[in-house]
Amino acid sequence: MTGRWMPLLAAMVLVAGCAGTAKLTQKSEEKLAGGDAWKAWQLAVRALDKEPGNPQARDAATAAGNAIAQEWQRKILALADVDSLQAADQVLEFVDFRGNAAHYATIAVSPDWTNTEKTLRRSAARSHYDAGRVALDSQRPKRAYMELEEALRFVTPYRDAGPLADRALTSSTTRVAVLPFRSGPDDPQLGMQVASNWRDALAQQMAPPKVMFTRVLSGDAVERQMTVSQLDGLARGEAVRIGRKIGADRVVWGSIGDVRSAQRVQFFRDVISRRIVDKDQDGHQTEHWVEVPIEVVARVRDVTVSGEYELISTKDGASIAHQQFDRATSARVVWTSYQPEGDLGDYVLVTDSDRSAHPDHAKDVESRWKAVCGDGVTLAQVLQARRATREGGAYNHDALARFATGAAFVFLQDLPPAEDLALAALTKNCSPLRDDLLRLDPIDEVDLGLSASDAGAR
Repeated sequence: MTGRWMPLLAAMVLVAGCAGTAKLTQKSEEKLAGGDAWKAWQLAVRALDKEPGNPQARDAATAAGNAIAQEWQRKILALADVDSLQAADQVLEFVDFRGNAAHYATIAVSPDWTNTEKTLRRSAARSHYDAGRVALDSQRPKRAYMELEEALRFVTPYRDAGPLADRALTSSTTRVAVLPFRSGPDDPQLGMQVASNWRDALAQQMAPPKVMFTRVLSGDAVERQMTVSQLDGLARGEAVRIGRKIGADRVVWGSIGDVRSAQRVQFFRDVISRRIVDKDQDGHQTEHWVEVPIEVVARVRDVTVSGEYELISTKDGASIAHQQFDRATSARVVWTSYQPEGDLGDYVLVTDSDRSAHPDHAKDVESRWKAVCGDGVTLAQVLQARRATREGGAYNHDALARFATGAAFVFLQDLPPAEDLALAALTKNCSPLRDDLLRLDPIDEVDLGLSASDAGAR
């Protein structure tokens, strides 16, 4: 039976597909007749995607594509009289359209139009090439590179734009070294750890093509050129000298201020409810709720720390950027001596019947729980963590990564030390320095106030 029906089912699917193609083709023709060539093109393309060999759909695509081409040519010619560079940009977009459209239809252009495109593209290439040469002569290699790359976008190859662009890129690359920050005597390693984490984050966030000219030197490149005593922090002049020694064009030199810490303790003391299910001799189940006293202790440590950095040119010690910043973070650890029994899903802060009968009381209980245990921390999480913690729940430095990512809940008895929290607060956000480096990336040194001889000394 199944074999007899298969040809009929296949025919039905084919008819349905043809009907869909025909409807899309008809809509395409109607849109083109109404003057909406782009919508006509989209509908015809959808029809051809459904049925690539349909001649009516291909005719509709050809008609719509040629209408688009005629309008595009008119637009380019109008632009050429007022802005030849913008006209050349439109030429490139038009060429891309024709290339992508070739799968569906042939978009015809005349030999005269092909010559017009070549003329506009060569004119744009020449304009950018000349601007690139001027930028090179004025000690602006970054500007030169961008202009020469634009010339090659319109015509490849074009004169010696390729080799000149390579040379400009080499001379415009800005090598940045993030040196260990100075920190207080209580934790001399803090500044080195912050610099290392910032360096790694910047290397990931500032990669091509987002960042064209700035390169952040690796930790090995920085630290192997420094003595042990220098790793604890440098004076400004030493930072510049170290930067020159390791081949950096700029150094990030900074300091970490005092770590300020405050601790508080909060308690949640109340009764929670546990569902008990009983069975009689016949196997019938009944349930009731038992109130269970519980005390949950939360210890909270709030830490604030300040810092600053300066971005310095190693050529003459000039200050290129300077920022001060403050960081704050909190750690909350929760503990309860209550050991849950049975299924943790049987425990609730407030039963549904109590919530209905005493909504204000239920709201008060849930508000006090949230204030002590933190947003998003449930009773089930606390009980599960208590059950999983067989021993003391002492703080382990490995847990710091959770605080660094902003984790709201860690089930421990001990709080992380203030210095660890300061490290977490400082390392999770290097955005001020990143934003400075991004802003400065396309700017030539001569435009930052450095002399032309300094900017050209590579």
